[in-house]
Amino acid sequence: MAAKHWSKMQERGNRLGMQILLFSYRILGRKGLWIILFPVVFYLFLTGKTARRASYAFLTQVRKVNGNDKVVTWRDSFRHFRCFADSAFDKIDAWLARIPQSNISYTNEALFIELDEHAQGAIFIGSHLGNLEVCRALSQHRSSKVINVLVFTHHAVEFNKLLKSINPDVAINLIQVTDLGPDMAIMLKDKVEQGEIVVIVGDRTSTTTAGRVIEADFLEKPAPFSQGPFILAALLDCPVFHLFCLKDKTADGKVFYRVIFEKYADKLVLPRKTRQQTLHKIVSDYAQRLSYYAAAYPYQWFNFYDFWQNDEHVSRDQNKEI
Repeated sequence: MAAKHWSKMQERGNRLGMQILLFSYRILGRKGLWIILFPVVFYLFLTGKTARRASYAFLTQVRKVNGNDKVVTWRDSFRHFRCFADSAFDKIDAWLARIPQSNISYTNEALFIELDEHAQGAIFIGSHLGNLEVCRALSQHRSSKVINVLVFTHHAVEFNKLLKSINPDVAINLIQVTDLGPDMAIMLKDKVEQGEIVVIVGDRTSTTTAGRVIEADFLEKPAPFSQGPFILAALLDCPVFHLFCLKDKTADGKVFYRVIFEKYADKLVLPRKTRQQTLHKIVSDYAQRLSYYAAAYPYQWFNFYDFWQNDEHVSRDQNKEI
C-alpha cells in the first residue's frame, strides 16, 4: 500500500468538538478537563495506528541522534500524544491572556523590536515543532503589525476561527492556500510592502504537487522539504526569520515559553545560474535549525506521519482518518 500524504490524513476533530472543548475548559479549568480528556486521548492513541507508528519512528531517530540507546516504549509515544493534546490548552491560554509575561522568554528580542519600529514587513518561517499559535498570540502585546498566516488545512482554519472568537481584536489574517502560485505571491508581496508579516511553515510538502521538494538532512536522515515557502520568501524580497515557540521548564519546575526569533537573511536571492544549489543551501540551513530544536524538544514535534517518506511515491488519492 502506498504511503499517504500528510494532507490526506484528516485531523480527528470538528468545530463542534472544539467548541465543546473551549466551553468545558472555561468551566472546569485545565486540570479538570484533562481528567475527562485522558481516556479520549488514550483511545486516539490506541486507534491511530499511522500516527502512533510515526511517533515511534521519530522518537527512535531522536534518541539515536542524541546518543540515547534506550528503546522507545508505548509510554513514550503516549506521552507524545498527550503533549499534542496539551498544546491545545496552551493555545487557549495564550488567547485568553492567561500566560503572564514572567512566563515568557524571548530569544533575540531586539530583532523583533527593530523590525516593529520600521515600516518594513518580513516573512517568518515556522514549523510544526512547538506552538506557533501561542507565539502569534503572545506577540500581539508587542507589535502593531498585521500578521498574515498561511494555513494548508481546513481543520487549522476552523481552530483558528474558534481562537479568534475568544479575542476578536487580534490583528491576524488567516489565508488558506492549496498552492503558492503567482497570484498568491503578488498579494503577499503587497502586504509585506505595507509593513505586514507573513507566517508560513517550512516543514510540510506541497498539498497538490508531488516531488516539488528538496531533500535535506533532518535528524541525520534525508527528508523532503517543500521548495514553496523558500521560493516565496525570495519573491517577497524582504527580511527572513526562523521562528519557534517551545514550552520549557526552569530548574524548579516552573513552566515558561521560549519564543525564538532568528534572523536568517535581509532577503533571499536565487541567482539564475546557481538557483538549485542556493535553494538547497537555504532549505538545508532551515532543516538544520529544525533538527537542533527537534532533538532538544522531541515531544513537541507535532508531525504525526512519516516525515522521511519519499514525496513522489506518496498517495494523495484517499482522504481517510489516521
